[in-house]
Amino acid sequence: MDFRADLHMHSYFSDGSNSPQELLYLAKEKKLSAISITDHDTIDAYDDKLFEIANKLDIKLLVGSEISSQLFNKTVHILAYGIELHSKSFKIFLEKLWEKRRDRNIQILKKLSIKNIDISESDLIEFSRKINISKTVLGRVHIAKLMIEKGYVKTLNEAFDEYIKDDGPCFVMGDRFAPKEVIDQIHMANGKAILAHPNVIKSSRVIASLLEHDFDGIEVYYAKLYPMHEKKWLKIAEKKNLIASGGSDFHGTVKPFITIGCSWVDEKTFNKIICK
Repeated sequence: MDFRADLHMHSYFSDGSNSPQELLYLAKEKKLSAISITDHDTIDAYDDKLFEIANKLDIKLLVGSEISSQLFNKTVHILAYGIELHSKSFKIFLEKLWEKRRDRNIQILKKLSIKNIDISESDLIEFSRKINISKTVLGRVHIAKLMIEKGYVKTLNEAFDEYIKDDGPCFVMGDRFAPKEVIDQIHMANGKAILAHPNVIKSSRVIASLLEHDFDGIEVYYAKLYPMHEKKWLKIAEKKNLIASGGSDFHGTVKPFITIGCSWVDEKTFNKIICK
């Protein structure tokens, strides 16, 4: 059986709909050989029990996270692979990220209130706990779900398109670390830093600057990206001598059009990523 590793997916510890354990069983159904659960700004999905289940299912489990950063007022996501779970410096770094996220959420809720959408931070926290939509990290998806619950909108798309999408009337960039700071923190925790889905970054200025950073790789194979676009990023990865990584960016019911394992890397690439 061919080795296939899906190295980009989200659980309910950030904005996915499945538990980490469910992701392992879904991966087994899709006959994947390895996965990485890359929740936003957290590694809370990982514990001893999860690794035990992975071993029983004969699936290699790579510790991962998708870290938010900012460059030239544009959002940049960086995948962290192989970071040490008990790294004190990385845990402190994540705590700082969570505080920045909380401040951003509060600012978004304030903007929504101007639009007569009444949601408090305590409402958001209570809602997330009640329906088990996030164990650690709260963000725009969770705000959108609560907007649906309260009857302000009917769908996630409506919440984003009308209010909280990038550059929407209630969008807030928030205070984020620069990519270099994120990369340095990942390397300090003995991990590898991969530029996530560069295809969604539309600014050539941002891309040019990012390619001068100390990344270990680029996410070349992503979701349902067309092969012609994959070739573009593969060529860049090869020119820069970077690992060509990839994954589905599976979110469960949040993004039902994306299936687990729809994008993946082979064993050779996986071994490059796990190699210390």
